[in-house]
Amino acid sequence: MQYRYATETDAPAMAALFAANHHDALTPEQRADQGFVQGSLNEGGLRAMAAHGGLLLADDGGHVAGLLALSAPDSLPAPPPPVRALLAAQDTLRWQGRPLSAVRWLLYGPLVVDAVYRGQGIARRLFTMARTAAEGRADALVAFIEAANRPSWRVHVDGFGMTPLGDVAVGPRVYHVVAAAPGTAESG
Repeated sequence: MQYRYATETDAPAMAALFAANHHDALTPEQRADQGFVQGSLNEGGLRAMAAHGGLLLADDGGHVAGLLALSAPDSLPAPPPPVRALLAAQDTLRWQGRPLSAVRWLLYGPLVVDAVYRGQGIARRLFTMARTAAEGRADALVAFIEAANRPSWRVHVDGFGMTPLGDVAVGPRVYHVVAAAPGTAESG
């Protein structure tokens, strides 16, 4: 397995992986068991993110096994509603005793792993790669997890040790905001 930054040529395969794991493509049972991604990351959007170095990839001989977005919050030209809610709540969310608005942070996610590759450590390796990539660029990696997405909570909070910062709401949907420090595995 090769872990690398995605390129624009990866966009079709990344879009297919994202679409196959999208909330609307899965049954309620699948969402409860494996989690889901949401939003509208299509091929064009993924191509643009790859061009700006914002996508980390697990590549198994040309097959996209996993994908993780990592971006500066002010780099998104049209942030989706959960990101807008997160940006609006920066003064009330606190990371290591400081308001998030006073911290350099990167938006972490979405993270998606192809069903064939789950349970093989790909999500953890992409998380570690993101922490390393953020070193020197940010004080925190910040993600939001929809309250209904328990599998994502188990991976990120229970598994990776991300710290809950609070919640934001978009209409009736609640999102948990979580964060992790950048750095290599050896540095914490």
